[in-house]
Amino acid sequence: MKRRVTKRSGLLHIPALLIAMLPALNANAAGGADPKAGAAAFRVCASCHQVGPGARNAFGPHLNNLFGRRAGSLQYAYSAAMKKSPVVWNDSTLAAFLRDPDAVVPGTKMRLWGYSDERKIANLLAYLRQYQ
Repeated sequence: MKRRVTKRSGLLHIPALLIAMLPALNANAAGGADPKAGAAAFRVCASCHQVGPGARNAFGPHLNNLFGRRAGSLQYAYSAAMKKSPVVWNDSTLAAFLRDPDAVVPGTKMRLWGYSDERKIANLLAYLRQYQ
């Protein structure tokens, strides 16, 4: 079942976003996230994004120091939706975005069908945390 974030008065409907984040919170709380498995999951992302020493913006923005960063805040050609987004990236917002980018930032240019495997999402976040 897909969860959608609704818009009210031009702002994200926060309760819906929080509900969308709950599975990620449970996956991370369970622990055992594997950064090595996250590196394998990142291969899909690597066609657009770079991470690690020497990472730079490419087709997508680099993902170094992602946690705590406001969406659309790097020097990069983001969509208008991403630039206006109030989202700050953390485990919960990233997991929700990886599940369904358009639900978290309606109008994003990010072309990802979404991950449904919570373990894969937790592993990917553990991998990205290494470059914080």
